[in-house]
Formats: sequence, C-alpha cells, structure tokens
Amino acid sequence: MRMNTLSPARGAKKSRKRVGRGPGSGCGGRSGRGDKGKKSRSGGKIKAGFEGGQMPLQRRLPKFGFHSRGARYSDEIRLHELGSLDIEVVDMSVLRSAGLVRHDVKRAKVILSGSIDKPVKLKGVAVTAGARKLIEAAGGQVEE
Repeated sequence: MRMNTLSPARGAKKSRKRVGRGPGSGCGGRSGRGDKGKKSRSGGKIKAGFEGGQMPLQRRLPKFGFHSRGARYSDEIRLHELGSLDIEVVDMSVLRSAGLVRHDVKRAKVILSGSIDKPVKLKGVAVTAGARKLIEAAGGQVEE
C-alpha cells in the first residue's frame, strides 16, 4: 500500500447538489427555492429572531439583570488565604505578587472563610466585620 494508491471507500464521498443546471438535474428551474417571495431571491435572508412582523420573543420578554462595572476591578480574599502568607504587613501589591488577586484588581476585601492563627497587619484592604474580629483576636490589626 502506498500513499498514492489510497482512496476513500465507495459511497463515502457524495458530490454536492448542483442547483440551477437544467431540468435533467432534478433541481433546475427555480433551483429548489420554491415560487416567489423574499427567500427565493438572491440575498433574501431573514435576520435571526425575525417572526414575520410579530413582536419577537427577545422584545416581548422583560429586561432583567445588571453587571456592575466596578466588580471587574474588585476581588475577595478568604481569611485562611492570608494565613498562608509569610508576610506580616499585607497590602494590594503583596496580594498581587502572591497571586491572590488578579493584576488589574484595584480593591480587595477579606471575607470570613476559615480561620487565621498568626498576626497580620492589613493596609488598604477592606475587611468584613467577622473577618476583622478574627484578625484582631489573632493579634493583627486593620488599617483602611
């Protein structure tokens, strides 16, 4: 067997339908488009969602939801993630370099998830009330 002798199995390759090539082809005359109307014309495409002039579904349904533009630049840090850092003073640059927040994040907030057992000093990072209690109980402090 050689590469130049290989060919697909019989019936595996079907030739495409050649429309508009006379009555003998079985698809001549109007080329399978039917009689008249927008869809029979060239370029006669109907846009997605068009329902023949009836109010389309996407306009009948009410609008809902909201995407905060500020949420793109804010992030959350879990309390137990702070405990894994070997740094006493934690600010945004430390969180970025440790990989706890993305590089484009402008503000972060520590949330109560897990526990912390070593003192940590937070600068310029927001803290929830529950997380603040545990940080201060461990001997740390929060500067906002």
